[in-house]
Amino acid sequence: MFILHYIILGIIYLISLLPLWFLYRISDLSYVILYKVFKYRIHITRKNLKAGLPNLSEGELLRIEKQFYRHLGDVLVETIKSFSISKNELLRRMKIENAEILDKHLRAGKSLIAVTGHYGNWEWAAMSLALQVNYPAYGLYLPLKNKVFNASMVRSRSRFGVRLVAVKELADKMEQLKNETCIWGFIVDQSPAKPDRAHWIEFLHQDTAVATGTDRYARQYNLGVVFGRINKVKRGYYTLKYEEVCIDSNGTEEGQISKKHSEILENVIHYEPAYWLWTHKRWKHRKPERLNRIR
Repeated sequence: MFILHYIILGIIYLISLLPLWFLYRISDLSYVILYKVFKYRIHITRKNLKAGLPNLSEGELLRIEKQFYRHLGDVLVETIKSFSISKNELLRRMKIENAEILDKHLRAGKSLIAVTGHYGNWEWAAMSLALQVNYPAYGLYLPLKNKVFNASMVRSRSRFGVRLVAVKELADKMEQLKNETCIWGFIVDQSPAKPDRAHWIEFLHQDTAVATGTDRYARQYNLGVVFGRINKVKRGYYTLKYEEVCIDSNGTEEGQISKKHSEILENVIHYEPAYWLWTHKRWKHRKPERLNRIR
């Protein structure tokens, strides 16, 4: 079985060596296969779109739906390309507009959490984190069950210097590095494993559970928090612009940071909704009656 896994990974790597213009032809084919043939998670996508964007007409929702599935194909082949993409090509395709905002705070000794959502190409944004600063960069990730694929994923994501930390190891790693100036990359999740411990907010017109990690660790270690706005300029090209969420986290109330970075993500989604990952079950949890929504 392990041999088969290595063969699959070898094939994926060989595919990643193909030029992106050719990979986008594969993306075009995947759009037909995923959307037209197998209708991959189409019921979840339509339910999410209708609930999250209730003011849009059926025709507008259908347009966004088709555009989303075309983008999903692009993200799939771009993720494959991540196995072999060069540093120069990555920075050309994921252009950082204001990395100086990170450097300003890091040079002052303020460690940061850079948070973003499953929007645009979040994989390329995460891979480029260590290339943007001259300080240690750590990325949070959820390990895959398959050890071979997990090791390959870790190698791919950390190729340009990001040091990956598994979710279960985060608390210990944060404590270990509490006196080191560094930057942490988080991807916000609207469907955490333990909804009773989540922060509940109104997000895209629905009661939504938000993972507490960004808020909790920022307040515990007085980390600054910035949000990375990803914009898809055109096929294969993105920009990444940072926005301050909270720099002095000690003075914030519990849940305040969660609410702020979620509001920014919501604005990003409303501006160009097709580039968010609509196929996930974002609202599978129901808010416990004893919990109040953060205002």
